[in-house]
Amino acid sequence: MTNLNGKVAIVTGGSRGIGAAISMELARQGVKVVLNFVSREELAEKMVADINEIGGEAYAVRADVSNSEEAAHLVQEAIDHYGRLDILVNNAGITRDSTFKKLSSEDWRKVIDVNLNSVYNTTSAALPYLLESDAGRIINISSIIGQAGGFGQTNYAAAKAGLIGYTKSLALELAKSNVTVNAICPGFIGTEMVQAIPEKVLAGIVEKVPQKRLGKPEEVARGVAFLCKDGSYITGQQLNINGGLYM
Repeated sequence: MTNLNGKVAIVTGGSRGIGAAISMELARQGVKVVLNFVSREELAEKMVADINEIGGEAYAVRADVSNSEEAAHLVQEAIDHYGRLDILVNNAGITRDSTFKKLSSEDWRKVIDVNLNSVYNTTSAALPYLLESDAGRIINISSIIGQAGGFGQTNYAAAKAGLIGYTKSLALELAKSNVTVNAICPGFIGTEMVQAIPEKVLAGIVEKVPQKRLGKPEEVARGVAFLCKDGSYITGQQLNINGGLYM
């Protein structure tokens, strides 16, 4: 088991939804958390305040990780502020759902940029520092949609499936180092994004889940903490937190 107290993590998209739960769970474990925001600074500052309130440490940085220069700035800010980096959680993501016939090239590119290209941007900047850690961790938040597909979600499914292939390949390259690389594939989690689904559609989704409920963001966060603490011999894997919906 790795003692996380004093470790430093970057959590992209770490101020809302699953990302907020991850930021809070890592902070409870003694991790110093750096999170980014693009436009909703008030959410990021609230997250920092909430973490400080429980005795943790956090720092918010304005950075659009779909832009390589801003992603590098985020990593450099973490190093300048805390002097090290041990954990990178690539959680930033958006949806622009549409059937393929109606899918615009702009919505295709934007989802790929934020959900997939951002992971290259952050990891390429962070890897030299992660290799210096005694227990480096890269955790990519994929999705059940990247495994099973989703109607009207070709862009999102492509990005999240790409994350899985990326995870496996990078894990192979880093297997002899002290850095593990894994993906978490949440099912339908009770976040603002999922709650926005029309009520009847959401009820139909829940009915298909063997456990007959939505997951909680905290359940995904505990999966991240598990991989950070106890994942030294786990790499290149998909941790499915989905209530049995995809096996």
